Amino acid sequence: MPKDICQCEVIAKEEQRIKIRVEKRKWGREVTIIEGIDEKDVDLHQLATKLKHKLACGGTAKNGKIELQGDHRERVKALLIQEGFSEDNIDIT
Repeated sequence: MPKDICQCEVIAKEEQRIKIRVEKRKWGREVTIIEGIDEKDVDLHQLATKLKHKLACGGTAKNGKIELQGDHRERVKALLIQEGFSEDNIDIT
């Protein structure tokens, strides 16, 4: 199907179950972990770069997860909704 009429990426974003949680690392530092985004449908590295830029923090995309420095749970949810992910499928713990 031609890329200009293909809705595959939109459908893929709406079907994914995303979990956002905070993990404490050594020295008491908090890291926001975003899991459940399928690497085949969405470029994790590009999404991580957008999130890092908008949240003004450091982070990485590895092992099928996005890790952001600091506690950004609510802001990440709002940004993912802006990117086209379904609000009902995003869980914050």
